[in-house]
Amino acid sequence: MLIANTNISKISEKDRTELRAKNLGFVYQFHHLLNDFSSLYNVALPLLIMGVDKGGALLKSKKILTKVGLENRLNHKPSELSGGERQRVAIARAMITEPTCLLADEPTGNLDAANAKDVLELIIELNTDKTTALLIVTHDLSIANKMSRKLTLTNGEINET
Repeated sequence: MLIANTNISKISEKDRTELRAKNLGFVYQFHHLLNDFSSLYNVALPLLIMGVDKGGALLKSKKILTKVGLENRLNHKPSELSGGERQRVAIARAMITEPTCLLADEPTGNLDAANAKDVLELIIELNTDKTTALLIVTHDLSIANKMSRKLTLTNGEINET
């Protein structure tokens, strides 16, 4: 399997981990934010782990949180945010490294209809703005139908519809 023109079966586990960190962003059905950290630090964390200086990481975090409409929630912890706000923080965290591919597993599954619509629009907008490939796994046909390409998995077979 190739990711970023690299055969991942022929590189070390350390190099695979680094490749994933640089090229893949993940958004889960449940946000998986760190409860002890503010929105700003939850989003900056991937950059800090990659060795980006703290000031640069926090500045980039602030910019992307502003992009997702959370400029007034930078210092709020997850428990102080609504479900939709938490999911937007998770999306910002997934996009902070500007991955070549964003993988989203039921990203609107735990949201009410209004927040789900907003979050989906945000993912699609970030996908377009950053030219990041987008892969969404969903049971929701209204989401699947908004994608440029739709694959279904039925009885172990993948088919394009």
